Amino acid sequence: MAASESTPTREEEEEGEQLEEDRFVSPHHPSAPPDELFDISTTVDPSYVISLIRKLLPVEPKNVDNTEIRGSNCNNEVVNSSNDSCKSMDIVDDPTKSDFRGESDEDSHKEENAHLSAGEEVWEECGCVLWDLAANQTHAELMVQNFVLEVLLANLMVTQSVRVTEICLGIMGNLACHEVPLKHIVSSNGLIAVIVDQLFLDDTQCLCEAFRLLSSGLQGGECIKWAEALQFEHILSRILWVMENTLNPQLIEKSVGLLLSMLESQKEVEHILLSPLMKLGLASVLVNLLTFEMSKLTNDRIPERYPVLDVILRALEALCVIDVCSQEICSNKEIFQLVCDLIKFPDKVEVSTSCVTAGLLIANILSDVPDLASSILQDLPFLQGLFDIFPFTSDDSEARCALWNVIARFLVRVREDEMSASNLCQYVFILLSKSDVIEDDLFDHQFDEKKENESLATSGRKSDARTLALRRITSILNKWKALKDSCEKDMMEDYATNEKICRLLDICHGHTMSGASE
Repeated sequence: MAASESTPTREEEEEGEQLEEDRFVSPHHPSAPPDELFDISTTVDPSYVISLIRKLLPVEPKNVDNTEIRGSNCNNEVVNSSNDSCKSMDIVDDPTKSDFRGESDEDSHKEENAHLSAGEEVWEECGCVLWDLAANQTHAELMVQNFVLEVLLANLMVTQSVRVTEICLGIMGNLACHEVPLKHIVSSNGLIAVIVDQLFLDDTQCLCEAFRLLSSGLQGGECIKWAEALQFEHILSRILWVMENTLNPQLIEKSVGLLLSMLESQKEVEHILLSPLMKLGLASVLVNLLTFEMSKLTNDRIPERYPVLDVILRALEALCVIDVCSQEICSNKEIFQLVCDLIKFPDKVEVSTSCVTAGLLIANILSDVPDLASSILQDLPFLQGLFDIFPFTSDDSEARCALWNVIARFLVRVREDEMSASNLCQYVFILLSKSDVIEDDLFDHQFDEKKENESLATSGRKSDARTLALRRITSILNKWKALKDSCEKDMMEDYATNEKICRLLDICHGHTMSGASE
């Protein structure tokens, strides 16, 4: 390069900058040849990405100290952050407490030092930029083509910094969300084993990123290799231990999310991992987690815990339809009582997704263990809660069918002919108060029924359940009308209520007749 006419001060600055950069790039890694071209459509210069990867090359082992750098990830999910700098995020309510039960903070972060050397600052800054860039498919593919996985693996092998480990896992977690980079991760010799080894760290953010990365692997086309790496008892035991003992909501969500990825993956993955997990006490762990989250919901209502409750319920719902564990899940009365309590939760808007999942779970449980329905027979808040969930299921025909299934099982046990007028009045009050919900569901989705019958294997049974529920509603309302007519003065029923009863009867009659004609 030709010498410039800049002042000596500028030359000294440039020379100092070059020397600083050379400190962190090994001399046996020369720059890319000038004639190397990239046919890649991106707003980010490929040479810039490559320079970032080079700056992540690990320093010599003798320079790796025992410092653990506190911090949190730039991105928890595959999204680009609004800036290139990493922002710290609180991971526990009290920073003096550990994220694990029975541990002190000193055990998990001994001799931690927030001071960063110049090299460590450069490494972290470049790592965070790559973490963001890996969210983009084009950038991710460019990165794996230029040996980012080899560089990250080398760092994981030598680093003693949890911050470095977290960033390495975070970058790979974003890479794993793209098909081609995920294949590169699988084909990298020994990399999956090193990733699995990170599960034995005691750092919350490292564990979150490890679980996220493993979940992506289990959802990919080569999920069997990931399952085989996880199948050993000490590894599965560690997963369950973290799941049950962490106090951090994000880590609970990610660890249970890994379980959900196993259940939603290929059947062979389920065969490899599920039976050993059940033998190690998976059902008991999930019951304990659900109990804890329900107590938090009832007493504290912390929004950041709502996704945790949802993923636990989704895992239970997935487990209850799998042969090897359905009996253990469905026969568990504690699970049934907890999800019934959620149905009765008054502020459903806050946890609407969880309530929908709870409805599905209850329908599956009652299909396997019908006798449990007797425990909710007189529970009118439960019946009202079921109707309250319908507005949140407008795009989920299976969830609506499941709710009608549970309602039918509830109403079929009602003996209106043997009931006192005051008790019957309570049923009628709930049905009339939810008449708009019933009408909206039947009207808005009447054209979906044929589609449901074609696409759902159990839709015939579920459609019959809806019809049965409407017939039971009709019977209860007719009984009330007859009772009211015989003692009109005592009931003090106004004209508006009578009109509402007639309208609901017409709606139920019209739907049951159209269902019968089909």
